[in-house]
Amino acid sequence: MRHTISVLVENKFGVLARIAGLFSGRGFNIDTLNVAPTHDSELSRVTAVVRGDDAVLDQITKQLKKLINVVEVHDFKTGQAVSRELVMVKLKTTSENRGEIIQICDLFRAKIISVTHSDVVAEITGDEGKIEAFLNLIESFGIIELGRTGNLAMER
Repeated sequence: MRHTISVLVENKFGVLARIAGLFSGRGFNIDTLNVAPTHDSELSRVTAVVRGDDAVLDQITKQLKKLINVVEVHDFKTGQAVSRELVMVKLKTTSENRGEIIQICDLFRAKIISVTHSDVVAEITGDEGKIEAFLNLIESFGIIELGRTGNLAMER
């Protein structure tokens, strides 16, 4: 099962390494990992998406709560949180297909942020389903470069 874990931590050296070590020590691969400051400059939010057994993830959540510099931990179940991801993608374009790419971007409310004779850079935000549907439609044009933030999640 897929889990989105949100960990509020103090901005201290080594905190991220200890969190990642807990997951890797239990044999969990982290699908996505996002770390950023919060509205409080002394705190950061670590959001990790992992796949694994519910019982083991429950144990990891309890162990995360015991780590030094961890303020709070949430394992969001389906429907408990809103989540979003940001993707930037550079696509090969020609004068013949540029209009179709722009149409697809409009359909998904993606923004074109750069255009040259040979490529277009678009950004899109949304949940995983929207992002994957967009990427599936545009991959046939030729993806030159792609960057993803990974999920951010917030309790409803």
